[in-house]
Amino acid sequence: MDERAGMDRIDRRQLLGLAALLPLAGLAGCATGLGGYGLEEGVRRLLTLSSQRAFGRLLQPGGFYDDELARLAVPDALGGRIGSGRAGAVLGAVMGSAPVRRELAIALNDVAGEAAARAAPVVTDAIRTMSFADAVHVLRGGPHAATDLLQDRIGDALVEALVPEIGTALRSDTADVLATALAAATGIDYRALYQGLASQAASGIFRAIGREEAIIRDDPAATRDPVLIALLGAGGRP
Repeated sequence: MDERAGMDRIDRRQLLGLAALLPLAGLAGCATGLGGYGLEEGVRRLLTLSSQRAFGRLLQPGGFYDDELARLAVPDALGGRIGSGRAGAVLGAVMGSAPVRRELAIALNDVAGEAAARAAPVVTDAIRTMSFADAVHVLRGGPHAATDLLQDRIGDALVEALVPEIGTALRSDTADVLATALAAATGIDYRALYQGLASQAASGIFRAIGREEAIIRDDPAATRDPVLIALLGAGGRP
């Protein structure tokens, strides 16, 4: 990928980050109570900030690979059948070596970042429109109860949104090691490959959001957000 394409990718991610902040701006400035907002809106705010922070980390260069909770593993299909005969055996050994597997993992996680940047609106739009019939239960639940509910509601939709994006990114990726693996491996079910990578990426995204939710719950005062402080209490979770 040339330098200009890399800059375009970063610019898109920066724009996404700015867009994710917009829902927060409308709620800013409330100094007492919930500022007239109900518990449902408070939970939406908690999830919005959690997801904005999670995507802010994951969409950085190397964000997926550097995050142990989100990192994608190299699918077995890319280390599977590599041609036939002696040449195939040699190439298979090379593709299965630790340095090459690491490069494959880096490339695939970069692909996940590209796909996540385009699929992020699925998460932000869902948060805006979700109904929290039992917001009190969510707030009193575990450290990532709101994220768990979000994943339950839109997990499949996020995977399906990621599948075509991952397919496009894989086909256009210029990393030599990834291109070699895809070209050399035989019998690959590409739909299954894209689906598996999308499932990994979606799970990683939800784990990252859940981590941010837990951090906010533990110390809402650190957000300097009066709504979240009033919602969760300045002392956070016991």
